[in-house]
Amino acid sequence: MTRFDTCLKAVGAACLLAAVPATGQAATWSDTFVGYRYGTELREPTNTRAVEKHVLQLTHASGYSVGQNFINVDMLQSDKADPASGSTNGATEFYLTYRHQVHLGKLLDKRLAFGPVKEVGITAGFDLNTKNTRFAPRKRLLVVGPTLKFDVPGFLDVSLLYGKEWNHCGLGAPACPRSDISFDPQWIISAAWGIPFSAGSVPLKFQGFINVNSDKGRDYAGVKTRTETLMRAALMVDVGQMAWGTKNTFLMGVGYEYWRNKFGNHAYGNGVEKPGIDTDAPTFQLEWHF
Repeated sequence: MTRFDTCLKAVGAACLLAAVPATGQAATWSDTFVGYRYGTELREPTNTRAVEKHVLQLTHASGYSVGQNFINVDMLQSDKADPASGSTNGATEFYLTYRHQVHLGKLLDKRLAFGPVKEVGITAGFDLNTKNTRFAPRKRLLVVGPTLKFDVPGFLDVSLLYGKEWNHCGLGAPACPRSDISFDPQWIISAAWGIPFSAGSVPLKFQGFINVNSDKGRDYAGVKTRTETLMRAALMVDVGQMAWGTKNTFLMGVGYEYWRNKFGNHAYGNGVEKPGIDTDAPTFQLEWHF
């Protein structure tokens, strides 16, 4: 067995082990919401046009005695600037993210707090996606690593994750001499936050995430990938609290998507820089919690 195979098995085992403590444990808190996100300046690699997208989101987060779960499903509908394969209609993408945390202090019954950090955890999970373009991506990503949980209003988690991705390209040669690829392992620095605060009488929440992914070797055409950075942040108004006095039920706000070297892209095989690899896009967002 190679060192790579050993690492891969370790990541898969960690994802399974992380879920084991949840079995038979009652939830101590839970939050589920349906969301909507809209933007007109989104980008796709090799595409010279801005893409308008409507995004429907279903998110669930819950905690139990020694950990927590997070699952999110996005359905992204593009306009005709990002067409589906063999069609003039816009493409549809589904993207699933799952993360499970085990809180080591609670698991070991020890106080692991230090400085601004209130708890240390282990995070493991996966991403899956599919999109009906000619490229036909099928992302499969496993991640595992330590997480620092900061003592702030709301939450702030910072993780250092080991990631391994498999994917697919349906374009064929010469664009994609290899249709299926196993990328090199990569490191991912990931931060996620949700910080409630008030501006006068207006209840607000600053929320979002940022992922900085190291390069992951060479792509389908043999071009070396580059470090990828994705941030989605939003300032949300708790409309439900203002309108009918119920906190965290209906939120509305504006966001911003910042993406550099999307999917690790930067150039074609001939060295010419690809269009569409960088995004700077304002968004409009809604959330209904239940």
